[in-house]
Amino acid sequence: MSLPTPLALVLILAGVWTLIVWPPFLRRILKDPRARDGKGAPTRFLTVHLMLISTSMILGLATAIIGVRALAG
Repeated sequence: MSLPTPLALVLILAGVWTLIVWPPFLRRILKDPRARDGKGAPTRFLTVHLMLISTSMILGLATAIIGVRALAG
């Protein structure tokens, strides 16, 4: 893959940033009282946030991998 080094580094940085930022947010969501109903079952609030976080982390990992592969040549 041919990509200039600065752009590859931006991809790596963006991917790492995503993988650092989302896990603490997930921990806060899991502790949020809106995440579970009175019986302890997951609510839509939790489901939507889990989908958002998992999608973002998958895309962040893919971005970092593309950056590393571009940097490696």
